[in-house]
Order: sequence, then structure tokens, then C-alpha cells
Amino acid sequence: MPPYEDQPTMQLRALGSDPAATGLGPHRRPGRPRPYGRHQPKAAPQLPEEYLTVDAGDREPGGDEGAAPRLAARQAFRRFWPLTRGDRRWLVLICACVIAAALAETAAILLFSDLTDNALRQGSLSAFWVPAAQWLAVAVLGAGVGYMGNSLAVWTAERFVLRLRARVFTQVQDLPPHFFQRHRQGDLVERLTGDVEAIEQMVVSGVVSTVSAVFSAVFFSVAAFRLRWDLALVTFVLAPLFWLAARRFSGRISSVARDERVADGAITSVVEESLGNVVLTQAYHRKDAEERRLDREARAWLRASVAGARMSELYEQLVEVIETLCVLAVIGLGSWEISQDRMTIGRLLAFAAFLGYLYPPIRNLGQLGLTLTAATAGAERLAEILDAEPAVSDPPPGAAMAPWRVHGTVEFDGVGFRYPGGDRRTLAGVSFTARPGEFVLITGASGAGKSTVSKLLTRFYDPAEGFVRLDGVPLYAMPLGFLRTHVTLLPQETLILHDTIRENIACGRPGVTEHEIVRAARDAAAHDFIAALPEGYDTRIDPHTARLSGGQLQRVAIARAMLRDAPVLVLDEPTTGLDALAARRVVRPLRRLMSGRTTIMITHDLNLAPDADRILVLDHGRVVETGTHHELLALGGAYARLHGALGGPPDGPLTDTGPQPTLRLGPM
Repeated sequence: MPPYEDQPTMQLRALGSDPAATGLGPHRRPGRPRPYGRHQPKAAPQLPEEYLTVDAGDREPGGDEGAAPRLAARQAFRRFWPLTRGDRRWLVLICACVIAAALAETAAILLFSDLTDNALRQGSLSAFWVPAAQWLAVAVLGAGVGYMGNSLAVWTAERFVLRLRARVFTQVQDLPPHFFQRHRQGDLVERLTGDVEAIEQMVVSGVVSTVSAVFSAVFFSVAAFRLRWDLALVTFVLAPLFWLAARRFSGRISSVARDERVADGAITSVVEESLGNVVLTQAYHRKDAEERRLDREARAWLRASVAGARMSELYEQLVEVIETLCVLAVIGLGSWEISQDRMTIGRLLAFAAFLGYLYPPIRNLGQLGLTLTAATAGAERLAEILDAEPAVSDPPPGAAMAPWRVHGTVEFDGVGFRYPGGDRRTLAGVSFTARPGEFVLITGASGAGKSTVSKLLTRFYDPAEGFVRLDGVPLYAMPLGFLRTHVTLLPQETLILHDTIRENIACGRPGVTEHEIVRAARDAAAHDFIAALPEGYDTRIDPHTARLSGGQLQRVAIARAMLRDAPVLVLDEPTTGLDALAARRVVRPLRRLMSGRTTIMITHDLNLAPDADRILVLDHGRVVETGTHHELLALGGAYARLHGALGGPPDGPLTDTGPQPTLRLGPM
């Protein structure tokens, strides 16, 4: 990947310090931006004995996520160093190239001294050719080693970033829904991009830079002592000033870097939220308000960025003064030595060259501490994600149920649940059974706990009390992949990928054929409007596309669910956000989808209630009524009141077998 102009790549030899090494500000951040991018039934098995006495309440569903933990630089390095496993042999080779490059530079300076004293000073052409040829050979060797080392260094750094980003992304995908409610999406994006880059600078580039600086300092120091030990001592007497300067600035830079990374995430979040809600912004004329939001976060970033830039610049200027003081001291002493005929001009020039090469590694060692300190801010933010406990996990190896042909019997047995950090129970003592081919509708007022049932059945969470079972087996006793293969969720929000219609349907079951995709679309009453599009199934869509209406997008999602062909179907508000006409168009494919499956529909829309085999009414997390549509209406209780308040359907089922409006591509 080619380096970008404003962002330095990792080099084997640093001739001078770089403010970017502190990692302060996107305009200074080291590294390169990396765009990344894209049921057949048989008898259920007997439950192993160890599961018969385990109460779900004994398991912790996952803890609260608090503020990002504070890490020292050493702790952060130890935390992420294991990710270099598999690339350490390449790091050794890179370090060997670093050492060879430092030796080549040392030899080149000594040859320059010899060339100055023997060829230039004496004016002898014959004395020129041998050291000149040797110098050229050393330069060619150094260039080859440098190219190989730098190429390997970039490749290794990129692999580390790829590995770390994949690990964090995998962890993010396993975290429970409440984690994403507590963290802004833009901030999580920033952690997966900028913070990952900062860790690479600490772990991979930091190791290479340290080896480069240490060996360069050692070789140049030995060569300087070989030339004049007394002048070398003067150099080293003043060298600790670099360390003192770095130590003085490290604490302040760490605090500023932390503030700036948080501000980066806030800006990303504001932009993402504003673009995602642009219709709301325009409809409510919130342009000024959104601009003020962005301005507020941008000013916070500006303050942190300017503070970081000032701190870095102050450090740089202070180091320049210290380096100038050292150079003047050595040149002054060297001039006096030449006046006393105790030193040649060639040796003084060589010593000055060694000094020019020696101080940058020493300065970089001090500045490396600042880089590590700044990178700990990113390490803290990534550690918060990596340390977050998933709410659920697969059973221990050897304890999971062996796969079986799922019938689809779903059972809730005394289930109680409270969301992490919640102050009240969402469900309490919920019990019901849904058998294969049965259609159970769960309804109730908003906040009654309806959607929580779908989250427990698809095991986003485990219940705090009681059990949820599939064919008599507690859900926590089976692998998550097995459970979610046999339970299809059609969520309240129509989930559409930024991809073609074909891929949106096919993602329901990878490896399906074109014939199966088209058949699923036909069953979902989606094939006709898809085929009418200019690009057909290759039409690219996204959640905010204007090419399809809300009802049409819902039918694409239904086709995806049909393709899964799971024995258990969970429908969470399948007609929400659709007008009556669009809802009626969705009814027929929904009926096909539900046919022969255990279907649990969670809804406040009672249009399908007369067709349900059983209706459960939830109120404040408890089942207060159960029965058929006619039985509950006759009871005159909570369901009847809800039915009247929502303007429910008549006593007969609301069928959609009558004349259907002609499908069209525009909004319904």
C-alpha cells in the first residue's frame, strides 16, 4: 500500500524526530489510513444430566460496561503484544535489517573521515578511489537492506492492524444490544480505525523504532569514542537532557491524546447520526441545530488538537535548543583541539557527522516514550471493547448438545428477566408453549415486554429466572449457531444490506442457487417488482433506498426469511411502519412464511389476531390473559380494551384473498 503524503511510514532509520510520533491529531497520526473496504424433524435427544440441575439464574448474562479502564504504557504493550504471534520471525528479520543499516551508516561515516584526511586534504587522486569504492559499496548495501527492511516493516505492520481490527470487530459482533445503546456508533467506528492504528504504532512500529534507535546510538557512540573519547564524553554528559524533556511532557501528552481520541469519536458520531437522519433534519428544519452540534464537538476536538500540537511543538523546540547546545559544545572543543594540532579536520567532520546521527536516535528514544503514552489512550478504548463480556456464549466444549432434527416446540417456563443496568424486571414468571405448526400471537401495550420475548428466544440474552427451551432443551445447552440456524427472526426494523437484491435475499442461507433465490422471492410476492427493475436482482439497494417502498423492502426481508426455511419463526412487529395497503400486501407472503412452522408473532397490530391459534396478552412483563381471539373478546378484559383502543379487526379473520391492488415501483 503506498504511503500517503501527509502521513509518514515506519522507517528503519530516523535522521530527525517527527512530531507525528506522538500520535496527536489526525493530521499528525502515524501510519497510513487503511480503507476497508464487504429442518427436518426427528426425535429430540435427551438432555445431558449436568443440565438438569442448573438454574439459568446462576449464570451471569454479562456485566455492565463502564468507563474505559486506565492503562499504563507497559500494561497496554503487554496486552496487545501477543497479537504479533506469527509475525515475530519477520520482526526479528526487520531488526536485523535495522542493525545492518546502522552498521552501514557507521562505516560510511568512518570512510568519509578517511577520504577527507587522505584524499581531500592531501589532494591525492590515488588515495580517493579505494575509500570511494568502499563508500559506494556500503551505500548500495545499506540501500538494499533498507528497502527490504522497510518493505517488511510495512507488511508486518499492516498484518498486525488487520489482525487487531478483526479481533475487535469479532468481539463487537458478540456484544449484547445494550452495549450499542450505551456507545455511539461513530465512536465505535473511530475505535476500529484510529485507535487500532495507534496500537500498531505502539506495538510493531514501536519495537522496530526502539531497536533502530538503540543500535544506532550504540554504534555511533562506539565510533565517536573511537575517534575522540573525551569529546564523546561531553556528548553523553548533555544527552540526559533529552530524557528529562520527554519525561516532563509525557503526562500532559497522554491526557491531551485521550481527549482528542474521544473528540474524534464524537465528531464521527454526529456526522453519522446527522446523515442517517437527514429527512428528520430537513423536515423539522434542524439544519442550524445539527450545525451547532457539529460545531460543539468540533470545537472540543479543536481545543484538544491545538493543545496537543502546542505540547508537541514546545517539546520539539526545547529539544532543538538542547541539541544545538550539545553541537556547539562539541564543535567548540573540536576547534580548540585542531588549534592544538591534536585533531584533524577530517576527524572533526566525522565526529560532527556522528553527532548528527547520534542525537536523533537519543531524541527518538525519549520521544518514543511520548508515542507510547499517547497510544495508551487508544489502548484504553479498545480494552473497554475487548473486556466487555458477551451476554451469552456457547456451552463449554464437550457439554453442548449434539445436533438433532428440530421439531420446533418452544417453551417458556417461569421466565423472568431484567436488562443489565435496568431498575425493574421486564418479564416476570412468563410461561407458555408453542408447538410445531402453531401460530402464537403476543400483544400488549408499549413497554409490556413483548420484544424481550424475541430477544430471549433468539438468545441475545439468557433469562435471569426460569428456562427457555427448544424441543425440551434449554437454549444455553446448544451452540448459538445451531439455535439461530433453526430460529428465524424477522425483526421490527427491516434489515437491508448495502448490496444487490440478490445478495440481500441470499444472505439468509449462504450457498443457495439462483433458482432458490427466485423461488423465495416469488413466495414473498417480491419477484414481480424485482423483475420490473432495470437491473432486476442485480439492483443495488440500501436501508434508505428510494427505489423500493417500505412494503417492498419488507417483502425482500420475508424472502430472506423464507430461504432459511427454519422450523421456528419469530416475527417482531412485521407490519410496523406500513400503511394499511402496504400491510395487506405483506399479509399473503407472511401466511406462506408461517405455514407449517412454529410461529410466534409479537405485535400490537391485531389484524392477524383472528388467525392466531392462541393469543398472549402481556402487561408489565406478566401474562395476564391467554386464549383465542373470540375467547378474549368475550372475556372483556385487557385484550378487549386493547382491541377497541387499536381499532382491531372484526371477529372474522382479516384475509387478503380479495382483489389486490396492482403492484407498482413507487411508494405505496
